[in-house]
Amino acid sequence: MEPRRRMTAGDLLSISLYWFGLNFHWGALLAIVIPAEVLRFVPDAEKGRALSLVFAGGAAIAMIVMPLAGALSDRSRAAMGRRRPFMLAGGILNVAALAFMGASPTLMAFVAAYWLVQFSNNLGGSAYSGLIPDLVPDDQRGVASGWMGLMTMLGTIAAAVAAGVLLERGYRLQVYWLIAAVLVVTLAITVWRVREPRPQPSGPFDLGKFLRGFWVDPRRHPDFAWLFVSRLFVLMGFYTVFNFLQYFLKDFMGIARFKEATGTVSAVVVIGALASALLAGWLSDRVGRRGIVSASAVMMAAPCLLFLTAPSFPLLLGLSVVFGLGYGAFISVDWALATDVLPSRETAAAKDMGIWGIATTLPQVLAPLAGGPMLDAFNIREPNLGYVVLLVAGAVYLLIGSALIWRIRGAR
Repeated sequence: MEPRRRMTAGDLLSISLYWFGLNFHWGALLAIVIPAEVLRFVPDAEKGRALSLVFAGGAAIAMIVMPLAGALSDRSRAAMGRRRPFMLAGGILNVAALAFMGASPTLMAFVAAYWLVQFSNNLGGSAYSGLIPDLVPDDQRGVASGWMGLMTMLGTIAAAVAAGVLLERGYRLQVYWLIAAVLVVTLAITVWRVREPRPQPSGPFDLGKFLRGFWVDPRRHPDFAWLFVSRLFVLMGFYTVFNFLQYFLKDFMGIARFKEATGTVSAVVVIGALASALLAGWLSDRVGRRGIVSASAVMMAAPCLLFLTAPSFPLLLGLSVVFGLGYGAFISVDWALATDVLPSRETAAAKDMGIWGIATTLPQVLAPLAGGPMLDAFNIREPNLGYVVLLVAGAVYLLIGSALIWRIRGAR
């Protein structure tokens, strides 16, 4: 592919396919595998705090690696392109770390393996995030982001169903093998099909300038700052609910086959998201992005509160569709909005996307750190009260994020 030339459907599929692999990876690990694995190592009463240790530490690593690896790939002058060497190195190390997770005999070994997964996945993923700003013309960014959202949803739904079924039937190690296989295949296809432009000389390396580049002054780039804060709140709401979904189905709903049920709920969410991701990205190129992003956050908040009025599994599935419609629109259009307001899109897209990506990883630190102890503390006071508190808190975060998106002035 040549830079800035109009993308065909095949180009967009090739550039987006690795999103499928990445989201299959995280869709299986975050919702299904890790909560189930934690139950192997700790008593039931301590699961909230243990899960928060796993998630928060890993997300803290990702928060550091993502902008740093993105910035290094911006400066890379490798013959095969700026992004692909980082993608390959991260993918190989990621597979090794998954094998380490599957073989871990203790909680601390499992935590260390998961943190290595976070490091390696973000090493490649942050560089990969620079491909769309590098290669896609301005008037196709919404469509390209829609393709990204579509691959995100398809990867997540496939992972939720496959991991839930395999774990419920006792195929624990096979889940790790499947995740690694999907990651390798999609990475190989994207690296093979995408052709990056020849890197330009960058001049001598200036460490001070390199480090200063990680600070984005919110006074000079207020739209980027408001997008960052808005996304942080929306994803605080998402992860406050999502991280503890398996335990919610086990304790609050009393579902015996809770691992498989987690896969079912996740799949239903993503089915709803599939219906909105590509359409919302395409529509945002024509009517603007802020309104779609704001409405999508409200669509995720409403089901959290409505479920508390008459909790039942059929109602949960119905509301999960609505939640998914909002999630799909948010994932695709918020990404397109980010590419619109990057401070240095022409020269340091991956670094800027890595900084923006902190708004994704920071909630993965804060949500479990707050939610895990909150869940255990309120459940001690009254059985299952902690889950009610988490749903309300998640809805509040989402509504705050919806409101803050309107502070952006330089984009529609």
